[in-house]
Amino acid sequence: MTKTHRIAVGGIHTECSTYNPVLIRAADFHVMRGAELTGSDYFAFLAEDDVDVRPLLHARAVPGGPVERKTYEAFRTDLLARLREALPVDGVYLAMHGAMFVEGMQDAEGDWIEAVRAIVGPEVPIAVSYDLHGNVSQRIIDQIDMFAAYRTAPHIDVADTMQRAWSMLLRCLRTGDRPFVTWAKIPVLMPGERSSTEDEPAKSLYAALPGHDTRPGIWSADQMVGYVWADEPRGTAAAVVTATDGGEAAAVATELALAYWQARHDFAFGPVTGPLDKMLDMAKAAQTQIRAQTQTQTGPVILADSGDNPTGGGVGDRGNVLAALIARDWQGALVAGITDALAVEACFAAGEGATLDLSIGASLDPAGATVRAVAHVLRLAPGDGGAFRQAVVRIGGITLVLAARRRPYHDIADFTALGLDPAQVGLLVVKSGYLSPDLAPLANPNLMALTDGVVNQDIPRLANDHRAPGLYPWHPDATFVPAPVRSARAPG
Repeated sequence: MTKTHRIAVGGIHTECSTYNPVLIRAADFHVMRGAELTGSDYFAFLAEDDVDVRPLLHARAVPGGPVERKTYEAFRTDLLARLREALPVDGVYLAMHGAMFVEGMQDAEGDWIEAVRAIVGPEVPIAVSYDLHGNVSQRIIDQIDMFAAYRTAPHIDVADTMQRAWSMLLRCLRTGDRPFVTWAKIPVLMPGERSSTEDEPAKSLYAALPGHDTRPGIWSADQMVGYVWADEPRGTAAAVVTATDGGEAAAVATELALAYWQARHDFAFGPVTGPLDKMLDMAKAAQTQIRAQTQTQTGPVILADSGDNPTGGGVGDRGNVLAALIARDWQGALVAGITDALAVEACFAAGEGATLDLSIGASLDPAGATVRAVAHVLRLAPGDGGAFRQAVVRIGGITLVLAARRRPYHDIADFTALGLDPAQVGLLVVKSGYLSPDLAPLANPNLMALTDGVVNQDIPRLANDHRAPGLYPWHPDATFVPAPVRSARAPG
């Protein structure tokens, strides 16, 4: 008779800039509990004939500032209570991000995973999946048995990575083989915009990872970029290897760490980048050239407002780019979007077709720019229960999307839901770093403005009070010799 494996599944997934003053609270999370989790497309891969899934809790939020302490503790308490009710279990799978920062706490994922380990005991294997922009610590490594991280940025392998972690856990339970984790810190920390796997050197570094998986005793070889906008001690790149062969694991971790270190000076922005004014000059020149050559629109110039990118932990409420466009009397631009609940509320009060004077921007973080403008309300979208209301307005030749709650506009569906076609505008402005897979093919060209904000790209100027010393680029003359360390759970 085939044994049925009881596996608990849960996790928490968000990314937190310690420079962002806006806390992530309970209402910002999408939470699945119990059957909601197993019935979701997100966890569709869990179904197996020999598995009895014990769904706990999974909470996921758009990146932002630190997670409110009481919000984190409520989720943690809920998950642990469900885990106690699910006992006994044969394994645990936790779907994490790795760059969560909770107010007043260092290494929040370490706290979360350690609490799970304390309940299930030392014999139960734990597998985790991570974003490659997560941060790792020895505390985390010492609690887990299997680790898998995304290998693409932009992230197009989320489902594959989650399934890789899940498959390792099933392999462990089905065969009785017990892997362990070995890791090597790499004293490098850079933004995702300089380490996209679509550009070199990350492209080649990450393309090599599956080859390491086939080496004797290696189950998964992973390269972490880390999360640069969290000023905490664990912030660093790392090589993380799941294996049953300690010598081979140390060799792979060393090779990955050295390759990443040696390439540190080669990481660069993929798109054309520069100050906002320069990028707008280039956008205007590109539009003029396109019209002269084709007489038709062949795709928008896409401008990324990188310093205010909500998917990187930005606030998403700065009006700086909008102000610059208005000053230039720009025609044919679509700006998506600016978070400003009060402006959205004013638009709903006025109604579609109304014209009103609006104050836009810096509604959450006063450090940003506020724009006052006369706006014509084109469209109102109520959203789910009013919390996600949006308003589309026109200011001169500019179409602007306003959102009541922080969110990105990175998918075509974000626009079509509002009756907008981003392919038909001359200039599309999004709060982004590297472009999403949906938008990137439209760009003609793709420009990235090095704007201010809590996820700005001027990394050496970020406050650096808690990170480890000798970290590149803060210390450009740092030296490095890889020193792989095994999990405390490794045999011997």
